[in-house]
Amino acid sequence: MSDVRLTIPSVGAEELAEIQTVLAGGWLTQGPAVAAFENMVADHVGVRHALAVTSATTALHLALAALDVGPGDDVIVPAFTFPATANVVVQQGAQPVFADIDPLTFAITPATVEAAATPSTVAVIPVDPFGYPADMAGILGLADDRGWRVVEDAACAIGAQRDGIACGAFRDVGCFSFHPRKIITTGEGGMLTTDDDGLADRLGLLRNHGGRRIEGRYHYEAAGFNYRMSDIQAAMGVAQMRKLPGILERRRALASHMSSRLADIPGIRLPVTEPSAEPTYQSYVIMLPTAEGREDTITALRDLGIESTIGTYGLHLEPYFGRTVGTRSSDLPNATEAALRSLTLPLYPSMAEADIDRVAESLAVALRGVG
Repeated sequence: MSDVRLTIPSVGAEELAEIQTVLAGGWLTQGPAVAAFENMVADHVGVRHALAVTSATTALHLALAALDVGPGDDVIVPAFTFPATANVVVQQGAQPVFADIDPLTFAITPATVEAAATPSTVAVIPVDPFGYPADMAGILGLADDRGWRVVEDAACAIGAQRDGIACGAFRDVGCFSFHPRKIITTGEGGMLTTDDDGLADRLGLLRNHGGRRIEGRYHYEAAGFNYRMSDIQAAMGVAQMRKLPGILERRRALASHMSSRLADIPGIRLPVTEPSAEPTYQSYVIMLPTAEGREDTITALRDLGIESTIGTYGLHLEPYFGRTVGTRSSDLPNATEAALRSLTLPLYPSMAEADIDRVAESLAVALRGVG
């Protein structure tokens, strides 16, 4: 095992105490802890509604289902993202259409979205990659002109904002992840956020089997899903939300130190930050000089006791989407380069600055050996 791991969740006694309270109360699913967690997230994001679910994937799926996306519809998604972003489109019987990304921010842009549009486009799913907020205002303007719905994949971005607006507060709906690699964790879990009262009602209905409780019993108004979060998970979320400001402050400080330590390594490209954007640094992702040496670099870092991994996936390069979407690499040059050259380095709140120094020194050694 590596001496410096890729990530370590910030969990401990506070989470155990909240879980013990739930166990003592005997209400283990969709109860008071879930409600408390939802209220904390809604307040933090600045929206009227937050709905806890089992994962960001089910949040994305539920959003598309509530928006009636289905067969015959095209949905624009980034070509450079985790497969869940496109999988949920397929699960709804719709067709994902890949948009290229900005080479510096890794996010789709209004221009790349417009280039991907088809006559059948009904929605777009912008991703806030690695906690970096996408240009949601520009994408929303384009969506308004075309009559599209917008589902923000903010899986990595709780606490991020652009132009003073929190990720997850952009309409129509935002989707967060609480996987152990994310900013805060409930083990597994997700959240939807929206200011749309009608959409929130629809999301809540579909989350709970399509049932609505009226006069003491459920009446099933839709063919829904069981995407409810347990109170045990939500109890962790309550404790984690209290820690969120400190977690974000520490991640940003460590990212700044990492960037200063890596600045003199030739050929790599560091994360960028636009003046209007405040990222979370859920992952610290750099671009290596070439694609050819990435796997060797990962191996060399592991031999030096440093865990690292790829940035994320170029979906157009993966077998399933290559067969079913068929977009050529030449049509998505920035996403292709990012998929082949990106590298995620360790970054988590319990790291010491000495750990950051060691990561930087090890990367310099690894790249000299690969070169």
